[in-house]
Amino acid sequence: MKLAAQTQGAGAPLVIAHGLFGSGRNWGVVAKRLADIREVTTVDMRNHGDSPWRDDHSYEAMADDLAEVVGDRPADVMGHSMGGKAAMVLALRRPDLVRRLVVVDIAAVAYEHSQMELVEAMRATDLTGIERRSEAAERMPVDDPQVKAFLLQSLDAANRCWKLNLDVFARQMDAITGWPGTDGRFDGPALLIRGEASDYAPDERLEETRRLFPRLEVVTVQGAGHWVHAEKPREVEAAVRSFLDT
Repeated sequence: MKLAAQTQGAGAPLVIAHGLFGSGRNWGVVAKRLADIREVTTVDMRNHGDSPWRDDHSYEAMADDLAEVVGDRPADVMGHSMGGKAAMVLALRRPDLVRRLVVVDIAAVAYEHSQMELVEAMRATDLTGIERRSEAAERMPVDDPQVKAFLLQSLDAANRCWKLNLDVFARQMDAITGWPGTDGRFDGPALLIRGEASDYAPDERLEETRRLFPRLEVVTVQGAGHWVHAEKPREVEAAVRSFLDT
C-alpha cells in the first residue's frame, strides 16, 4: 500500500511516522529544518490523513507500509507514539532497511490506558452544516484545548468528515495501545527522545526496549509532555540532528 507522503531536501534519507490521530503535517516544522542537509519524508500512516484506509491497523502492517516508503535504500527512521512503535517493529523485522532509529516518547510495552474517549468524542461531534473547524470545536466534547486543537487538524471541514478511520481505531484500540511482542533485535544506533512531564517512557518501562535495542540512548526534553516535538520543536530538532550526524 502506498502511503501519502511529502518529501523535501536532499541527502541521506529520513522517514518520519506520526502518532495516533495525527498526520505527517504534525512534523512539518521539525522536518523542514532537518531537510537542510538530508532528504526528509513525512508520511500519513494508514487510516490517517490522505493515506488509504484498511481494516488491518496492526503494527506489522504499519511496519510493512514504512518498508514500502523506505524502498531499497536504507534510511534513518523516526516515529512518535504509535509511529514510534511501528518504526520499532520495522527495525526488528527489517534491520537491513533502518540505518538509525529514533523513537519519540514511547516504549516497547503494552499500555493500560485507552484512547477510546477521543474516538467517541470525535464520533459525538455533530458536523452537520459546519463550514469551519472553529464551528466543530464549539460542538466537540473535549475539555483540553490542546488535545481539541490537535484532533481538529484531522477534520475535513469542507466535506464535513474526519480524515481518520475511527471505526477501525475503535475495533483495534487494544492492539494500538499494546505491543505485538515482535521477535528479533536491532543492533544499530537507536535514540529515545522523551518528555520530562510524560509518563509514556519512564525508566521503569524501558527494560524490554533496551533489550530489543541494546544501543539505545535516551534524551529527556525538559518541560515537555507526550507531544514533545510540538511543545519543544527546537530541542527535538537538536537532539535528532546530533544523533543522526554522529
